[in-house]
Amino acid sequence: MHLPNDISPDKTIDALYAFTACETSISPLGCLIIENKPHFMGVGDMLKISTDHTVSILKLELDVELQELENQWHYASLERIFIENKIYRDIEEAESWEEVIISINDGLKPHASQLKRPILEEDIVRLTEIKIKRISKFDLDKANQKIIALEGNIEEVKNNLNHLIDYSIRYFTHLKNTYGKGKERKSEIRIFDDVDAKKVVVRNQKLYVNRIEGFIGTSLRKNEFVGECSDIDDVINLTADGKMQVVKVDSKVFIGKNIIHTAVFKKKDSRTIYNMIYRDGKNGTTYIKRFAVTGVTRDKIYDLTQGNSNSEVLYFSANPNGEAEIVTILLRNSGSIKKLKWDLDFADLQIKGRSVRGNTVTKYSVRRVELKEKGVSTLKPRKIWFDTSIRRLNIEERGKLLGAFKGDDKLLIATHQGTIRVVTPELSLHFDDTVSHIEKWIPDKPITAVHFDSEKERYFLKRFCIESEDKEDSYIKDGAVHVFTSFEGRPVLSIEFEKPRGKAQLDNLIINAEEFISIKGFKALGNQLTDKKIKKISLKEALPYELPKEQDLHDIEVRGEEEISSEQNENQISLDL
Repeated sequence: MHLPNDISPDKTIDALYAFTACETSISPLGCLIIENKPHFMGVGDMLKISTDHTVSILKLELDVELQELENQWHYASLERIFIENKIYRDIEEAESWEEVIISINDGLKPHASQLKRPILEEDIVRLTEIKIKRISKFDLDKANQKIIALEGNIEEVKNNLNHLIDYSIRYFTHLKNTYGKGKERKSEIRIFDDVDAKKVVVRNQKLYVNRIEGFIGTSLRKNEFVGECSDIDDVINLTADGKMQVVKVDSKVFIGKNIIHTAVFKKKDSRTIYNMIYRDGKNGTTYIKRFAVTGVTRDKIYDLTQGNSNSEVLYFSANPNGEAEIVTILLRNSGSIKKLKWDLDFADLQIKGRSVRGNTVTKYSVRRVELKEKGVSTLKPRKIWFDTSIRRLNIEERGKLLGAFKGDDKLLIATHQGTIRVVTPELSLHFDDTVSHIEKWIPDKPITAVHFDSEKERYFLKRFCIESEDKEDSYIKDGAVHVFTSFEGRPVLSIEFEKPRGKAQLDNLIINAEEFISIKGFKALGNQLTDKKIKKISLKEALPYELPKEQDLHDIEVRGEEEISSEQNENQISLDL
């Protein structure tokens, strides 16, 4: 597939999984007849039954083998006793077959304790069939060796029976090693994460709003443009009387007159924070609040004020990353009010649920609210993990913690081939098997690399910092071979050399990278390290590296969507002047 320059390959891959048959989840159920009854079960249960059946067959085979070995041992022992003790001479004067059987049985009785089971008549008959030539050439040592070998085989079979599962595993491994060559799996089995269709859908429609008349939709092209959307998106809307509603994208939907905010709604988005100042009733108290909207019922109208008639929203802003601005409150000049103007900082407020009443601003009539200064994010940096099983980023604490990321923080991604890039840590990113290292990017922290220049036939060491973002580039010379990379700020390397033919083994070379070379440009060749063949490079230790200090941000508390009682609101800090 050839994508336009402005289309993300990662989102395209997820969209293929979400909207096509590129990945189809199936639950195959087979019908097995067990004890004359049908049983419906999945592949896992079938595999278990098949494996248990194979184990039972292997046990039967071992039981048969053990019985055959014990019979061989019994016959070999009887033969040894019969010939070694010359019992065959006792039948020389016997006149009938019955006397032959009785004579041999009487001769074997004194030696019966050496055997593991009773002597049967068929055992005696078998002894009478031994040829004279075999008796004359009987070798006692060879007979004993044969018996000892049989005893060893018997012990091995018994051990396999006592450890039947281990024996079965070895059996399956033998099958794979013997018959599996050339029949390897062509596809790859990997756990994958669920794909949210709304996050990967292409927004190929335009959303418009008529604020005065109270309509939104994709067909209102003569009205104000809101943004790109798709036909499966939801839209959040707020009117001047404090009514909030989430509706599905359509050609034309009536929300209510005097719309003051409309945008594509992201479900479970706790980082988009809404800042609001409203008047309760026609001449009531003015309140200020900050809240998040993480989940709502579609088409249901929610009142963000206290529900009194003629309530009015005096100020409202939607902040994708929890920004908190500073606003100026202007009162109407009436009575004996001494102070008609002052500033309020939304950063002084806690983030609550959407149903809270809020903090009191003033009991007097507010003329207007003006934006004085745009704010910065007050949200705690978002922690991101990397799940090695599905090779995806997540915020559900699965896998390795990469760090806490603020809005402008980046992710460093390196590959085995010696390429590196710095990107925004979006959860839609894909990481293939060529990726060797992922970490939170610290712009001033140097990277140490060793590469082999095939033209000069020498190894070089370099230290550098990344100079460009959102661009994958190689930090080794064209035609050179990547050998080793360390992302520690001040690494100490241990270099092990291959043993030269006919010469003594070279001692390991210890290199303090910081002392060996200063930080150079991204494309610099570096300093010559050695011309001797390197077997292995390992990180001996890392000297302390002081990370740049970050400004502490206050934790936030996003409560659920439940109602907050009046007593709780009375305990909040009052901003009334």
